Amino acid sequence: MPRRTTVTEVAERAGVSIASVSRVLNGLGARPDTEERVRRAALELGYVPDAAAKALKLGRSLQLAFAVDDIANPVYAQMMHGVESGLLGSGSRLLVSSTGRRPDDLVELVQGLSRGAADGLIISPLRRSPQLIDALVKAPVPVVVIGDAGPDAALDTVRTDSARGVEAAVAHLVATGRRRIAFVNGPADTVPGRSRLEGFTLATAAGSDAERAGIRADVVEARDFTVAAGEVAWSRVVAATDVGTPVDAVVAANDLIALGLARAALTAGRSVPGDLAVVGVDDIEMAAIFRPSLTTVSLEAHERGRLAAELLLRRLENPQAPVVGEFVAPRLVVRESSGAPTEAAIEAAPTPTAENAHQRTRQRTRPVTPRGQR
Repeated sequence: MPRRTTVTEVAERAGVSIASVSRVLNGLGARPDTEERVRRAALELGYVPDAAAKALKLGRSLQLAFAVDDIANPVYAQMMHGVESGLLGSGSRLLVSSTGRRPDDLVELVQGLSRGAADGLIISPLRRSPQLIDALVKAPVPVVVIGDAGPDAALDTVRTDSARGVEAAVAHLVATGRRRIAFVNGPADTVPGRSRLEGFTLATAAGSDAERAGIRADVVEARDFTVAAGEVAWSRVVAATDVGTPVDAVVAANDLIALGLARAALTAGRSVPGDLAVVGVDDIEMAAIFRPSLTTVSLEAHERGRLAAELLLRRLENPQAPVVGEFVAPRLVVRESSGAPTEAAIEAAPTPTAENAHQRTRQRTRPVTPRGQR
């Protein structure tokens, strides 16, 4: 194992004191000529800061934790990249924990932070329980919640309004001439399951624009927020809407369910969007490259992650600062899968050519005015 270059050797090469090297390498400032000499010497010698020693000196781990239900879900990967973006230049490393589905697992994770593994936590819980919120409020390190922590929790949060986003999706489908819309939810005992079902219920309630337009509404619950669950849910959509006007549009609680529904419908011989319009929530990368490209409600996962990182760094600098709640508005992204019934259906991807490459994904974005914060 090669020997590590020391601060003393950098100081000798630069012709300055060890204290000057320490100031420059810790970003505390020095005369421009001193800073240039130190950085040149460090580069020439291949000096790498000892993170463990720096952490010991500062009394911090220089590590921040990011906890989500399932990091394999693309929306959490987008969120993680946003967190990393917000941490750039902070000197902190990001530890990612995929916690599973049980709030108890999250409670154990939060309580384990007392052992010094991380200086702070960013968490986006799929399910919220009083025990989890209590653990977050009493956590031994600063915590930022991506989502709603409840009205009484003194926690920094970054929220959106997915219910309002679902309402916008329904309004779009009504405007394009759809007449029977099914909402395919994920598990209703989850935070997104509750809020997105609320949005669909409000959008189709008595007195709503959808009700006045004569829209029939149906609700089906998928077993999970996955592509496989969406595929399985398609047969339940068909069964629930086999009487009267056939279903000609579905809104899914997330993009993965929506992609599963679209795949199953296409396999069953339904054309999308000709026979069936499909809309998701999240705007994951796959939504834009699926054929037909998926209309979706973007909840700006990257931006929410970035804001959460900034809030956490701010809280670490000033633990006594007032609690901050950031809000990121949902945005309807209109693509091919929700075209009006009279438009040509896209049943298979055409062979890409130079002439049609710029036409492969038609996309419009529409900001959604927030009604509240979730």
